[in-house]
Amino acid sequence: MMNERIKVIRAMETIARCVNDENQFMLWLNIGIADGDVKESTTDEELEYYAEDEEFSDLMDTFLLLMSKAYKNGGLYCDGVVSK
Repeated sequence: MMNERIKVIRAMETIARCVNDENQFMLWLNIGIADGDVKESTTDEELEYYAEDEEFSDLMDTFLLLMSKAYKNGGLYCDGVVSK
């Protein structure tokens, strides 16, 4: 179970960093995952805090809020491509 959550945490972090509006992205940094907490070298054990029931639930809620805001303002940007 923890392994699945860690995968989702990494995926949410990756997608959140594609938000095309810096002001919206700040929501993620402020109440989602702190800047620098997820890097290529971050171990699964270092992310266990985010995978605890309450924290994970809050994190998913914040991610959904961010995606809702991104959809309405700026969309996503990745590798030179902006969502329509």
